[in-house]
Amino acid sequence: MKGPSTPLALLALTIGAFGIGTTEFVIMGLLPEIAADYGVTIPTAGLLVTGYALGVVVGAPLLTVFGAKVSRKRMLMLLMGLFVLGNLLSALAPTFGLMLTGRVVASLAHGSFFGIGSVVAADLVAPNKKAAAIATMFTGLTVANIVGVPLGTYIGQTVGWRTTFAIVAALGLVGLLGIARLIPAMPRPEGAHVRAELAALRNPQVLLAMAMTVLGFGGVFAAITYIAPMMTHAAGYSDGAVTWLLVLFGVGMFLGNLLGGRYADRALMPLLYVTLGGLALVLALFTVSAHNKVLAAITVLLVGALGFATVPPLQKRVLDQAHGAPTLASAVNIGAFNLGNALAAWLGGLVISAGLGYTAPNWVGALLAASALGLAFLSAALERRDRAADARNSAGARTTTATGTATGTDGAVRSARIPVRH
Repeated sequence: MKGPSTPLALLALTIGAFGIGTTEFVIMGLLPEIAADYGVTIPTAGLLVTGYALGVVVGAPLLTVFGAKVSRKRMLMLLMGLFVLGNLLSALAPTFGLMLTGRVVASLAHGSFFGIGSVVAADLVAPNKKAAAIATMFTGLTVANIVGVPLGTYIGQTVGWRTTFAIVAALGLVGLLGIARLIPAMPRPEGAHVRAELAALRNPQVLLAMAMTVLGFGGVFAAITYIAPMMTHAAGYSDGAVTWLLVLFGVGMFLGNLLGGRYADRALMPLLYVTLGGLALVLALFTVSAHNKVLAAITVLLVGALGFATVPPLQKRVLDQAHGAPTLASAVNIGAFNLGNALAAWLGGLVISAGLGYTAPNWVGALLAASALGLAFLSAALERRDRAADARNSAGARTTTATGTATGTDGAVRSARIPVRH
């Protein structure tokens, strides 16, 4: 399906990913303004973050199943339309309840967009460039953290937070038009059924890849969720410095995504060993480096790079293992990223509440990443076992084929070895 418009088609997906990434993370910098505008507390305003994450987890499988009978291009257009609607509702909401509804509506498109978009991006290119194409689309998400989130926060703090969400809705509209014009017609694959998509989720290798996603990316967000108090209390940064530290984290995400996309097509499992092992080590060291400004900044960059270097290989792993029914599995894996975020934030909050300090979530993150590494080794071991079993079965089948039967003069049937030429 690769053609001259492939780069532009990937650009359309990237623009959509940029808008989604911006609306997901910009809320964190605008909570005080939104809380003041609606007259609610900061913890209550925090439901806008929680509601979005849960919407992604629920919306990913739900909309993917409902869209199983729709062409992938049309489904992407419908999802971007839903995203635009949600952000417009957020921008215009007169009450906090409607604002939360708008966030949930926008989030429902998130998982399915990245899940279906990953399949489409992979189908647009040659087999040896699939992970790179997926990484190209996810570049929009990483660039959103470098440009979209800081700029959206600045606009929201100076002009008004409603303007930020209106601009994000406009970005979504650009993405929608780009998909309509640039993505080639991609009919629903023959034989694609909801039952087949659900069956793919029972594949142990698919489940292991999703578990690696939850634990590996959870390791990242165990630390990053609490980066503000960690950097101000432990490293001694000012409140204003947290913004550029998040930009640094976004730069790391961008670089890691590019590296992950480049090497996942060459050596997927070794890449996961290196990135998950490195992430576990860096997060463990973060408990120490967080007390030094320079080392803390370097560690934030590394956490972003190592964490997002796992995204293309994990997403491609799911696509590979889901065989002929990858769409639902791909979308659910995007939900797994957000599930990891929610789990890690909760666990990190527990250790802080236990009085272990603001750097304690780093230990939680290190343990989560190390657990993901263990699952990667388990997945590879099971794959080797299955290949060995298939090889033995194939050898047995060849031996059986080479063995015939002969009837003796007494009428008895005797086994006879038929010579096989190689």
